[in-house]
Amino acid sequence: MKAGKTKKELSPQQRAELLAALQTRFEKNLNHHAGLDWAKVSARLAANPAKLWSLGEMERTGGEPDVVGHDKKSGEFLFMDCSPQSPEARANLCYDREALDGRKKFPPKGCATELAAAMGVELLDEEQYHALQQLGEFDTKRSSWLKTPADVRQLGGALYGDRRFGRVFIYHNGADSYYSGRGFRCWLKV
Repeated sequence: MKAGKTKKELSPQQRAELLAALQTRFEKNLNHHAGLDWAKVSARLAANPAKLWSLGEMERTGGEPDVVGHDKKSGEFLFMDCSPQSPEARANLCYDREALDGRKKFPPKGCATELAAAMGVELLDEEQYHALQQLGEFDTKRSSWLKTPADVRQLGGALYGDRRFGRVFIYHNGADSYYSGRGFRCWLKV
């Protein structure tokens, strides 16, 4: 699904296709959101076209977004990328602009933080990544950049996670590194 031609809005056909895909995924993965009702999620999505566009970007780039939580105070639903592996369309990226600009040889095509911002979403942090891994086994063959704390980033590093040997691991790497097997996962509140 490509973005519509006006201010990050989906066309009626794109909106219908995305809502159908989200509903199918919602119904297929009830363990991700026990006790939540699709009609309430759908109504919230209909009232937030810009957020629906961002979910469309998550879907278009292979994230397979699904509802994983609900904030009862605000009424917002939390969506996360639930694709089995970190999306390939978001791989081969260093962590952020500073790392990209500092890369003298063989720079990657871009950086994770800027692509996430352009999509209107956030990278998962360590806590969110561990919460996602409680819902299933994700990133058993790939890894995902994670939102990195400022103190780690100031020292030139960035965090990423994956699941190997039945465990979730959080690692570090130079923020300017990039690999075909490392993408990033997003979250969005609607």
